[in-house]
Amino acid sequence: MALDQSFVGRTYPPTAAYEVGREKIREFAEAIGDANPAFTDTEAAKALGHSDVIAPPTFVFAITFKAAGAVIEDPQLGLDYSRVVHGDQKFTYTRPVRAGDRLSVTSTIEAIKSLAGNDILDIRGEVHDASGEHVVTAWTKLVSRAPEGA
Repeated sequence: MALDQSFVGRTYPPTAAYEVGREKIREFAEAIGDANPAFTDTEAAKALGHSDVIAPPTFVFAITFKAAGAVIEDPQLGLDYSRVVHGDQKFTYTRPVRAGDRLSVTSTIEAIKSLAGNDILDIRGEVHDASGEHVVTAWTKLVSRAPEGA
């Protein structure tokens, strides 16, 4: 059954703040194989004009995808997550994520489309720091595959 188009524009409450730690940034940078010293060395980051180490650009996926869980788990939307695959991801930054940031995410359903029996769900996550400053916008595209034989 197709997802309800009336959910387009629905915004979910902001998440609790996530505190970005130096160790989490370092672990993430190591996991993706990025040796940029701005991700692990405070002095290297400061030499580039940052106040502390910064996170790789895709670091925020972990918190924006978790925030998208409010959309995914909304029983009124009726998304069958067992049929979902990740379709796309993109980010637009106002500034880099820094160690010490306390970030919250507000998720909004930006689009719902049906294509060949599949539902395509676009979720926009607006990430702000504790002072309310915009840090990054993340877009997540999820594809809910049509049941076999549909």
